[in-house]
Amino acid sequence: MIDYSPLINRWKGGALDAWAKSLPEQIASGLSTQRYGDLPRWLKVLQDLPGLTADEIVLASAHVGARSNSVPAPADIEQLRAGLRELHPWRKGPFELFGVKIDTEWRSDWKWDRLADAIDKLAGRRVLDVGCGSGYHCWRMLGAGASEVIGIDPTPLFVVQYWALQKYLQRNEVWVLPAGIEQVPAQLQAFDTVFSMGVLYHRRSPMDHLQELRDCLRPGGQLVLETLVIEGGPGDTLVPEGRYARMGNVWFLPSPDSLMGWLLKLGFCDIILVDVTVTSTSEQRSTDWMRFHSLADFLDPADSSKTIEGYPAPRRAIITARAPGTWTPGNP
Repeated sequence: MIDYSPLINRWKGGALDAWAKSLPEQIASGLSTQRYGDLPRWLKVLQDLPGLTADEIVLASAHVGARSNSVPAPADIEQLRAGLRELHPWRKGPFELFGVKIDTEWRSDWKWDRLADAIDKLAGRRVLDVGCGSGYHCWRMLGAGASEVIGIDPTPLFVVQYWALQKYLQRNEVWVLPAGIEQVPAQLQAFDTVFSMGVLYHRRSPMDHLQELRDCLRPGGQLVLETLVIEGGPGDTLVPEGRYARMGNVWFLPSPDSLMGWLLKLGFCDIILVDVTVTSTSEQRSTDWMRFHSLADFLDPADSSKTIEGYPAPRRAIITARAPGTWTPGNP
């Protein structure tokens, strides 16, 4: 049902051999039923999903998913829909499996559209997606031609959601691991492109996180960074007192200039500000597949330009940068 052995065996003896050696222990810890009380229920849901077969895998459009040339039995579709709903909440997406549309909290395809034409072509590249959730962008990266995409996320529910999708998509070039970046071996320098989207502001030490990302990259590899920012110039950074948009784990919100300065200080080059967008309640919202509070509940009801705490409303920047050195095509 959940089997990482093909990936581990593929990595042995190569650039990711060090990670292959530690991965079994990381998986056992990250998917421990003793640590995560809901995990047995999620695994049972995964086991009970119907055995539908896809005739078409969709990776290059907004709704990642699987289609069948024949019409599946209504009972199978209802079983599929009910099972997927048991894996609530679905944060990143959207997905569509055999006509069942998973309307996730985030329209993650909008973010992908903002960056897709601004990054290095992914064809033939080994890619790491840090904080990938259920792996929506990982599938889009594969659809853009990547040779191997590794997503990491320490939240076991998101990992199980990935496996629910993988049951039907069945592509061994995409894996989501139950791990955080702290568990990636130091100085790995094995990835051609590294994505970190929606992670930096959750880190108590943003400089350490940026250095960890740099150390995952091969010389000359590309970082694609997306994070919350504020308006301002060089040196401007917001450190929220207490919560930000009702999130308790938000530490640093730099201006784009400040963030690019941090990257420069760590040795990155070719630093480009790709996009700055104020997050809308159309892009992040509650749905039937994510029934908890979302962005509209985190903004000042009298002034949507501010959070409920009075800070500037969420504004997100996408920045690309290159690790020191010269990138040459390798063998993933």
